[in-house]
Amino acid sequence: MMIWIIGHLLAVGIGLSLGLIGGGGSVLALPILVYVMGVAPKSAIAMTLVIVGTVSLLGVIPHWKAGNVSLKTALVFGGATMIGAFVGAKIAALPFVSGTFQMLLFAVMMVLAAGFMIQKSAKRTRASELDFYPKPVCKYCWLWLLTEGIGVGVLTGLVGVGGGFAIVPALVLLGRVPMKQAIGTSLLVIVLNSVAGFLGYLGQVPLDWELMGSFIVAASLGTIPGAYLARFVPARRLQQTFGYFLLAVAAFVLAQNRHSFKLSQSHNSVHAQVVQQSSRQL
Repeated sequence: MMIWIIGHLLAVGIGLSLGLIGGGGSVLALPILVYVMGVAPKSAIAMTLVIVGTVSLLGVIPHWKAGNVSLKTALVFGGATMIGAFVGAKIAALPFVSGTFQMLLFAVMMVLAAGFMIQKSAKRTRASELDFYPKPVCKYCWLWLLTEGIGVGVLTGLVGVGGGFAIVPALVLLGRVPMKQAIGTSLLVIVLNSVAGFLGYLGQVPLDWELMGSFIVAASLGTIPGAYLARFVPARRLQQTFGYFLLAVAAFVLAQNRHSFKLSQSHNSVHAQVVQQSSRQL
Protein backbone atom coordinates (compact mmCIF):
# COMPACT_ATOMS: atom_id res chain seq x y z
CA MET A 1 0.00 0.00 0.00
CA MET A 2 2.86 2.38 0.85
CA ILE A 3 4.48 1.75 -2.55
CA TRP A 4 1.13 2.50 -4.22
CA ILE A 5 0.85 5.83 -2.38
CA ILE A 6 4.45 6.82 -3.13
CA GLY A 7 4.04 5.92 -6.79
CA HIS A 8 0.91 8.03 -7.16
CA LEU A 9 2.44 10.99 -5.34
CA LEU A 10 5.27 10.80 -7.84
CA ALA A 11 2.67 10.52 -10.61
CA VAL A 12 1.41 13.96 -9.56
CA GLY A 13 4.90 15.12 -10.56
CA ILE A 14 4.14 14.02 -14.13
CA GLY A 15 1.32 16.53 -14.24
CA LEU A 16 3.43 19.18 -12.51
CA SER A 17 6.05 18.77 -15.21
CA LEU A 18 3.53 19.06 -18.01
CA GLY A 19 1.94 22.10 -16.36
CA LEU A 20 5.25 23.85 -15.65
CA ILE A 21 7.17 23.28 -18.88
CA GLY A 22 4.68 21.62 -21.23
CA GLY A 23 6.62 18.36 -21.39
CA GLY A 24 8.69 15.82 -19.54
CA GLY A 25 5.78 13.59 -18.60
CA SER A 26 7.10 10.41 -20.19
CA VAL A 27 10.57 10.77 -18.69
CA LEU A 28 8.97 10.66 -15.25
CA ALA A 29 6.21 8.14 -15.91
CA LEU A 30 8.43 5.36 -17.25
CA PRO A 31 10.95 5.21 -14.35
CA ILE A 32 8.14 5.48 -11.80
CA LEU A 33 6.25 2.57 -13.34
CA VAL A 34 9.36 0.40 -13.70
CA TYR A 35 11.36 1.13 -10.54
CA VAL A 36 8.62 2.11 -8.07
CA MET A 37 5.56 0.17 -9.19
CA GLY A 38 7.52 -2.85 -10.45
CA VAL A 39 6.02 -2.94 -13.96
CA ALA A 40 8.04 -4.72 -16.67
CA PRO A 41 9.75 -2.23 -19.05
CA LYS A 42 7.81 -3.17 -22.19
CA SER A 43 4.45 -2.97 -20.39
CA ALA A 44 5.53 0.27 -18.69
CA ILE A 45 6.37 1.88 -22.03
CA ALA A 46 2.93 1.02 -23.41
CA MET A 47 1.26 2.31 -20.24
CA THR A 48 3.36 5.49 -20.35
CA LEU A 49 2.03 6.22 -23.83
CA VAL A 50 -1.54 6.05 -22.54
CA ILE A 51 -0.84 8.16 -19.44
CA VAL A 52 1.13 10.90 -21.20
CA GLY A 53 -1.15 10.89 -24.24
CA THR A 54 -4.26 11.36 -22.10
CA VAL A 55 -2.75 14.11 -19.95
CA SER A 56 -1.41 15.85 -23.07
CA LEU A 57 -4.92 15.73 -24.56
CA LEU A 58 -6.18 17.60 -21.51
CA GLY A 59 -3.37 20.10 -22.01
CA VAL A 60 -4.41 20.71 -25.61
CA ILE A 61 -7.81 22.09 -24.55
CA PRO A 62 -6.70 25.53 -23.26
CA HIS A 63 -4.29 25.94 -26.20
CA TRP A 64 -7.12 25.06 -28.60
CA LYS A 65 -9.43 27.62 -27.01
CA ALA A 66 -6.68 30.24 -27.28
CA GLY A 67 -6.22 29.48 -30.98
CA ASN A 68 -2.69 28.18 -30.47
CA VAL A 69 -3.12 24.85 -32.26
CA SER A 70 -2.38 24.49 -35.98
CA LEU A 71 -4.59 21.56 -36.90
CA LYS A 72 -3.25 21.23 -40.46
CA THR A 73 0.38 21.11 -39.31
CA ALA A 74 -0.50 18.71 -36.50
CA LEU A 75 -2.14 16.32 -38.96
CA VAL A 76 0.80 16.44 -41.40
CA PHE A 77 3.53 16.09 -38.79
CA GLY A 78 1.41 13.91 -36.52
CA GLY A 79 0.64 11.55 -39.41
CA ALA A 80 4.37 10.99 -39.88
CA THR A 81 4.99 10.48 -36.16
CA MET A 82 2.09 8.04 -35.95
CA ILE A 83 3.62 5.87 -38.67
CA GLY A 84 6.98 5.99 -36.90
CA ALA A 85 5.48 5.26 -33.48
CA PHE A 86 3.55 2.24 -34.73
CA VAL A 87 6.66 0.88 -36.47
CA GLY A 88 8.78 1.58 -33.38
CA ALA A 89 6.33 -0.34 -31.19
CA LYS A 90 6.43 -3.31 -33.58
CA ILE A 91 10.23 -3.23 -33.55
CA ALA A 92 10.13 -3.23 -29.74
CA ALA A 93 8.07 -6.43 -29.86
CA LEU A 94 10.83 -8.30 -31.70
CA PRO A 95 12.55 -10.99 -29.57
CA PHE A 96 16.04 -9.45 -29.76
CA VAL A 97 14.85 -6.06 -28.43
CA SER A 98 15.03 -6.58 -24.67
CA GLY A 99 13.51 -4.43 -21.95
CA THR A 100 17.02 -3.65 -20.72
CA PHE A 101 18.00 -2.34 -24.16
CA GLN A 102 14.91 -0.12 -24.21
CA MET A 103 15.71 1.32 -20.79
CA LEU A 104 19.31 2.02 -21.82
CA LEU A 105 18.07 3.74 -24.99
CA PHE A 106 15.67 5.69 -22.82
CA ALA A 107 18.58 6.85 -20.63
CA VAL A 108 20.52 7.98 -23.71
CA MET A 109 17.51 9.97 -24.91
CA MET A 110 17.27 11.60 -21.49
CA VAL A 111 20.89 12.72 -21.70
CA LEU A 112 20.21 14.28 -25.12
CA ALA A 113 17.02 15.94 -23.89
CA ALA A 114 18.84 17.28 -20.82
CA GLY A 115 21.59 18.74 -22.97
CA PHE A 116 18.98 20.41 -25.16
CA MET A 117 17.12 21.93 -22.21
CA ILE A 118 20.26 23.14 -20.43
CA GLN A 119 21.61 24.70 -23.61
CA LYS A 120 18.24 26.24 -24.40
CA SER A 121 17.99 27.75 -20.91
CA ALA A 122 21.31 29.51 -21.47
CA LYS A 123 19.88 31.50 -24.38
CA ARG A 124 19.01 35.08 -23.55
CA THR A 125 16.18 35.80 -25.95
CA ARG A 126 13.39 33.78 -27.49
CA ALA A 127 14.65 34.62 -30.97
CA SER A 128 17.93 32.89 -30.23
CA GLU A 129 16.47 29.73 -28.71
CA LEU A 130 16.61 27.89 -32.03
CA ASP A 131 19.95 29.27 -33.25
CA PHE A 132 21.85 26.05 -32.58
CA TYR A 133 19.55 23.92 -34.75
CA PRO A 134 20.71 23.07 -38.29
CA LYS A 135 19.13 25.45 -40.77
CA PRO A 136 16.90 23.50 -43.16
CA VAL A 137 16.72 23.89 -46.93
CA CYS A 138 13.28 25.44 -46.79
CA LYS A 139 12.52 24.55 -50.39
CA TYR A 140 12.06 21.03 -49.03
CA CYS A 141 10.81 21.88 -45.53
CA TRP A 142 7.83 19.55 -45.84
CA LEU A 143 10.18 16.64 -46.54
CA TRP A 144 12.36 17.51 -43.54
CA LEU A 145 9.23 17.76 -41.39
CA LEU A 146 7.98 14.31 -42.41
CA THR A 147 11.43 12.75 -42.01
CA GLU A 148 11.90 14.10 -38.48
CA GLY A 149 8.33 13.12 -37.66
CA ILE A 150 8.99 9.49 -38.55
CA GLY A 151 12.24 9.53 -36.54
CA VAL A 152 10.55 11.01 -33.46
CA GLY A 153 7.73 8.50 -33.82
CA VAL A 154 10.08 5.50 -33.95
CA LEU A 155 11.74 6.66 -30.71
CA THR A 156 8.32 7.10 -29.12
CA GLY A 157 7.36 3.56 -30.02
CA LEU A 158 10.65 2.16 -28.77
CA VAL A 159 11.03 3.95 -25.44
CA GLY A 160 7.77 5.81 -24.82
CA VAL A 161 9.32 9.29 -25.01
CA GLY A 162 6.85 11.77 -26.49
CA GLY A 163 9.58 13.74 -28.22
CA GLY A 164 8.37 17.21 -27.24
CA PHE A 165 11.95 18.48 -27.12
CA ALA A 166 12.27 17.62 -30.86
CA ILE A 167 8.72 18.39 -31.98
CA VAL A 168 8.63 22.09 -31.04
CA PRO A 169 11.78 23.13 -32.97
CA ALA A 170 10.67 21.02 -35.95
CA LEU A 171 7.34 22.83 -36.05
CA VAL A 172 9.01 26.25 -35.75
CA LEU A 173 11.83 25.72 -38.25
CA LEU A 174 10.23 23.35 -40.73
CA GLY A 175 6.53 23.98 -40.30
CA ARG A 176 6.94 27.77 -40.04
CA VAL A 177 4.67 27.72 -36.96
CA PRO A 178 4.96 30.58 -34.43
CA MET A 179 6.38 29.55 -31.05
CA LYS A 180 3.09 29.81 -29.13
CA GLN A 181 1.27 27.71 -31.71
CA ALA A 182 4.16 25.25 -31.83
CA ILE A 183 3.81 24.50 -28.11
CA GLY A 184 0.07 23.87 -28.37
CA THR A 185 0.42 21.93 -31.62
CA SER A 186 3.19 19.76 -30.14
CA LEU A 187 0.81 18.55 -27.44
CA LEU A 188 -1.66 17.41 -30.09
CA VAL A 189 1.16 15.67 -31.98
CA ILE A 190 2.18 13.90 -28.76
CA VAL A 191 -1.42 12.68 -28.39
CA LEU A 192 -1.42 11.26 -31.94
CA ASN A 193 2.03 9.81 -31.36
CA SER A 194 0.94 8.10 -28.16
CA VAL A 195 -2.19 6.60 -29.73
CA ALA A 196 -0.26 5.03 -32.60
CA GLY A 197 2.51 3.74 -30.34
CA PHE A 198 0.00 2.20 -27.94
CA LEU A 199 -1.84 0.48 -30.78
CA GLY A 200 1.47 -1.03 -31.81
CA TYR A 201 1.90 -2.50 -28.30
CA LEU A 202 -1.74 -3.52 -27.83
CA GLY A 203 -2.03 -7.29 -27.59
CA GLN A 204 1.75 -7.68 -27.42
CA VAL A 205 2.30 -6.91 -23.71
CA PRO A 206 0.22 -7.26 -20.51
CA LEU A 207 -1.36 -4.01 -19.29
CA ASP A 208 -2.56 -2.92 -15.85
CA TRP A 209 -5.58 -0.82 -16.81
CA GLU A 210 -6.45 0.06 -13.21
CA LEU A 211 -2.96 1.41 -12.56
CA MET A 212 -3.06 3.39 -15.81
CA GLY A 213 -6.37 4.97 -14.80
CA SER A 214 -5.20 5.98 -11.33
CA PHE A 215 -1.94 7.39 -12.75
CA ILE A 216 -3.89 9.46 -15.28
CA VAL A 217 -6.03 10.92 -12.48
CA ALA A 218 -2.97 11.70 -10.34
CA ALA A 219 -1.06 13.27 -13.25
CA SER A 220 -4.10 15.31 -14.31
CA LEU A 221 -4.39 16.71 -10.79
CA GLY A 222 -0.75 17.75 -10.96
CA THR A 223 -1.24 19.85 -14.09
CA ILE A 224 -3.39 22.38 -12.19
CA PRO A 225 -0.78 23.54 -9.63
CA GLY A 226 1.90 23.13 -12.32
CA ALA A 227 0.20 25.61 -14.64
CA TYR A 228 -0.33 28.00 -11.71
CA LEU A 229 3.28 27.86 -10.50
CA ALA A 230 4.56 28.41 -14.06
CA ARG A 231 3.37 32.02 -13.79
CA PHE A 232 5.82 32.79 -11.00
CA VAL A 233 8.93 30.79 -11.92
CA PRO A 234 11.15 32.04 -14.79
CA ALA A 235 10.95 29.68 -17.77
CA ARG A 236 14.72 29.57 -18.23
CA ARG A 237 15.27 28.50 -14.64
CA LEU A 238 12.61 25.81 -14.97
CA GLN A 239 14.22 24.41 -18.11
CA GLN A 240 17.70 24.42 -16.61
CA THR A 241 16.57 22.75 -13.38
CA PHE A 242 14.58 20.13 -15.25
CA GLY A 243 17.54 19.52 -17.56
CA TYR A 244 19.77 18.65 -14.61
CA PHE A 245 16.97 16.53 -13.18
CA LEU A 246 16.86 14.58 -16.46
CA LEU A 247 20.59 13.91 -16.12
CA ALA A 248 19.94 12.50 -12.65
CA VAL A 249 17.13 10.28 -13.99
CA ALA A 250 19.39 9.04 -16.80
CA ALA A 251 22.19 8.27 -14.32
CA PHE A 252 19.74 6.34 -12.12
CA VAL A 253 18.44 4.27 -15.05
CA LEU A 254 21.99 3.49 -16.18
CA ALA A 255 22.93 2.47 -12.64
CA GLN A 256 19.90 0.20 -12.39
CA ASN A 257 20.91 -1.52 -15.63
CA ARG A 258 24.63 -1.73 -14.92
CA HIS A 259 24.36 -5.52 -14.66
CA SER A 260 23.78 -5.64 -18.41
CA PHE A 261 27.26 -4.22 -18.99
CA LYS A 262 28.76 -6.86 -16.67
CA LEU A 263 26.88 -9.62 -18.45
CA SER A 264 28.04 -8.30 -21.81
CA GLN A 265 31.67 -8.21 -20.64
CA SER A 266 31.33 -11.75 -19.20
CA HIS A 267 29.83 -13.00 -22.46
CA ASN A 268 32.64 -11.42 -24.49
CA SER A 269 35.23 -12.98 -22.17
CA VAL A 270 33.69 -16.45 -22.53
CA HIS A 271 33.47 -16.02 -26.30
CA ALA A 272 37.15 -15.03 -26.45
CA GLN A 273 38.14 -18.11 -24.44
CA VAL A 274 36.15 -20.38 -26.76
CA VAL A 275 37.84 -18.83 -29.80
CA GLN A 276 41.28 -19.26 -28.25
CA GLN A 277 40.61 -22.93 -27.41
CA SER A 278 39.30 -23.59 -30.90
CA SER A 279 42.39 -21.98 -32.48
CA ARG A 280 44.69 -24.11 -30.30
CA GLN A 281 42.91 -27.29 -31.31
CA LEU A 282 43.33 -26.35 -34.93
